Order: sequence, then structure tokens, then C-alpha cells
Amino acid sequence: MTTTGADIIGASLAKAGASHAFGIPGGEVLALMQGLDQAGLTFVLVKHENGGGFMAEGLWHTTGALPVLVATLGPGVANAVNVIANAMQDRVPMIFLTGCVDAAEAETYTHQVFDHQAMLRPIVKGSFRLAAGAVGAGMAKAIALATSGQPGPVHVDVPIGVAEGVMDETPVAQALPSYAGHPPAAAMQAALQALTQARHPIAIAGVDAVNEGAGDMVSSFCRIHNIPLMTTYKGKGLMDEGDPLCLGGTGLSPKADGILMPLMAQSDCILLLGYDPIEMRIGWRNPWRDDQTVIEVAPCARTHGMHHADHLLIGNLVETLPSLSHNAPTRWPDNAPAIARDALKDAFGTRDHWGPHQVFATLRDAMPANTIITADSGAHRILVSQMWECPTPRSMLQSSGLCTMACAVPLAAGAKMGRPDVPVLAFVGDAGLEMGAGELASLMGHNLPIVICVLVDDSLSLIELKQRGTKRPNLGVDFGADQTGTDFAVLARAFGGHGVTVTDRDDLASEAAAALTRDRFTLIAARIPKRAYDGAF
Repeated sequence: MTTTGADIIGASLAKAGASHAFGIPGGEVLALMQGLDQAGLTFVLVKHENGGGFMAEGLWHTTGALPVLVATLGPGVANAVNVIANAMQDRVPMIFLTGCVDAAEAETYTHQVFDHQAMLRPIVKGSFRLAAGAVGAGMAKAIALATSGQPGPVHVDVPIGVAEGVMDETPVAQALPSYAGHPPAAAMQAALQALTQARHPIAIAGVDAVNEGAGDMVSSFCRIHNIPLMTTYKGKGLMDEGDPLCLGGTGLSPKADGILMPLMAQSDCILLLGYDPIEMRIGWRNPWRDDQTVIEVAPCARTHGMHHADHLLIGNLVETLPSLSHNAPTRWPDNAPAIARDALKDAFGTRDHWGPHQVFATLRDAMPANTIITADSGAHRILVSQMWECPTPRSMLQSSGLCTMACAVPLAAGAKMGRPDVPVLAFVGDAGLEMGAGELASLMGHNLPIVICVLVDDSLSLIELKQRGTKRPNLGVDFGADQTGTDFAVLARAFGGHGVTVTDRDDLASEAAAALTRDRFTLIAARIPKRAYDGAF
């Protein structure tokens, strides 16, 4: 039996833990798709490459399967730029396979042909063009780069001749992803001494801790040493957000920052545990003083320039944190963290009138505790990230580094594909759903009965709020006073799902309960008042 380059690519990905590949076929990737299929990868047809990439990410979050996105040359590759940039900023180890014409043909043939690698290099960890005789070696490099250190996307350009050609080679064994080991003893001792002396320590954890699977270790360490924990939005659930020591997610809400940053200013030792500031708003540049000791545990050197650290420990959290164990002195005798936690609950509590607060609180009560939620970019994402308590990591999925629109529904689809036994709920604004409405068809095509809550106010609410706050004229943010707006309930039914519009808490709770019994997707259009997010976050 002959072995083609496509067979080697498929076998390499399967060995590295890939179970699915997402994308839209083109003539240039047909052999590649066949190789993936023969290696056992299920090909998932989507309606847009952007949605396919987010589905791959959602599956990764729930199963750990290596995300794979496939695009044909030219427009297929260009369509995927957004989701690849998102994977880079959100630290997702995505393998992006693209078809391309052979080098000799590209010299005299120009239709749909451009330099994929030149376009993608600024937004990937690396870009490889596979060559005959070294397909396995190329795939091994790509997979190792994508999964090591801080994960990220790697692009693999696959010439048609390489995919179709018979290869006299076997797949190269894949190295398992690994983080840096244990920091040097001298650095550990200095950090331990500083932490042992701290009376008001506070910890901040983020996406690197999530990707390392260090939630239990972080939670245990903070509880044993009585250290309150803040997280980025990606880090929500690293500690059960119902825990008295957990201060929840932060980084984008000025209201939350107004409570948490003064608390942080009282700290004499700030412990950064897999914290990547790529999610944080500009107010988190240099957020601590020179007289505050900062200890940072990170998987790789930090070059972002957002903050300094007195003790940088490049290493694995699971291996490093036990070495920072100490006899904890009396800490936070003024109970300031608990006071801050109560203030956060008051600031983001349910309001009496109908609006986004009631929507989120009602659905939190109506949905099972193990529900996985996703959130699109917009005002609703900031508010729900503050209100929704997560018991475990990866129970709230969102685009936090790039903050791109049209991610919530495909993220939810991928998550449901990976965990069909768990309820999945997507929060999305009206503009975000309109941007990616085609993936509603994918929900039906792949039998994914997720629940979608659309916050409908006929406006780009977050941008309108910023526009108004800077005293600029209303321009390009409202959908038009003379427009009736999209009937999302009808749209859902047109795609084969169940669609309904709600305008009060009781109807929302009833529809959410009914949605959990259906074998198809449910779209609940929650119509909220204009400017309902004023003062919300």
C-alpha cells in the first residue's frame, strides 16, 4: 500500500491527539482531506473558515483534542485570518492546514495565488511549507511548536504535489507538549523568602494556568496560604468562584477595577500565576508600585512590557508552587478581600427592572450548574463575565485576547461536540449573531442542540457607550430608528431550530427550561431596552 504526503499529515495529527478537522473544501485540499479521514480524523463541514476555527477551539477546550483547521488556497486562507489571529492572542495550539499550488506552477499561474506564509507569519508562532521527503519532519516541528510553552497557532502550507505524491517516509514521532520545568534554586529561594514575609499577598492567575491544567494546584495553594485570588476572564473557574477567597474575573470592567485595584494597592506581595496581560485593558499597564514585591511564575520569558516582576520564575506551575509552600502568617487581618468580594456582588447584582442583569441572573438560575457558556464580544460579555460564577476552568469560553465578534456560537458548537452530555449556552449580541448567522446551519447539520441567548437592542452597545462617553456624535453604531430590526426567532426557525422572543424574566426562565429538553438548537431573543448597559460595568 502506498503512502501519500496527505497520509503522513493525517497520521501525524492523529498521533498528536487530533480527532477532528474543520473547514470548507476546495480542489486544492481534496487529497489532504482524504488523508485526514483515513487517519481517523472526522472532517466537519462549516459555513465559514472563521466559524470552523472557533469550533475547533471549542472542541479543544472540552476534550483536549488538538485543533485542526483546513482551508483551500486564496479566499479560504484569507477568510481564516481572524480566527488564526485569535488563536495567537488567546493561546490556542491550532494547526492551520492550507492547500497551495506547487512552486513551479506558481511561477506562471496567478489565479487565487498569493503568498500565504507572508500574510500569516505576523499572527502565527510559525509557518512551514511541507516538502517531499520531509513531510513527517515538518509536521513534527509544527505540532511541537504549537503545543509547547505558550500554545499558539502554526500554519502548514501543503502543496498539491506533496499531498498527492507517494512518500518514502513514515511519520516522525511527536513529542508531547511540555512546559518549562523547575526554576533555579536561588531564584526560588529569593521568591520564597519574599512570600513568607508577606502579610497582604494577593494572587492573579490567567490563561497560562488554564492551559497547564493547574486549577487544582492554584486553588489549593491559595487556600492553604490564605491568599485571595483574582483571575483574568480566561482564568475564570481556576478557583471555584463561589469560594470566599475567589474575587472572580477582572481586566475589562472599570467598575470591577475600581474595587479590585485599590485592594491590590494594599498588597505587599503580588503573586502572578500563569498570568498573561494580553486580556487586560490599558489601565493594567504597570498596575503596581515599585515598593510592592511581585513574584511571577510563567512558562516562558515575558516580553510584553505591561508590567515588571521582581522575581520571574520560568517554570511549570504544578512543579513550582509546592516549592513556594511556607508557614503562612496571619494575613489580611482587616478582612479587606472579603469586603471587596461583597462590594463586587453589590456592584453586579441583579436589578429590579428588565435588562441584561436580569437576563444573566435568570439564566444562571435556570441552567444546570455544569453548563458551559460562551460569550461573544460586546457589552454583554463584560457584564456576564462579572456576574456568572464559574465552578471550574473552561466553563466560560470567550475571545479575550483578540475580543473578536462572531465567536460565541461556533465556540459553543465545538464545546457541545466535545461534551454532548453537558448543556451549552451561547451569549451573543444582535450584531454578532448577524455577522456569523451561517453557522446556525452547522448546528442543525451536526445535530448540536445548544441554547443561544441573543441580547437584542439594535445597537453596537459597547461602542455606542464609548462614543457617548467621549462626547462624540452618534454615528454608525445604531441600526437605524426606521428599522424594525432582525426577527431572530424567525431566523432560527428558518435554519431549523426553535426561535422565540422574550421580554420578561418569567418567559425567559420558562423558555430556558424548555430548551434543555429539545434535540435541536434553541434561540432565545431577549429584547432589552436601549442603553441598558449604562452604568453596568
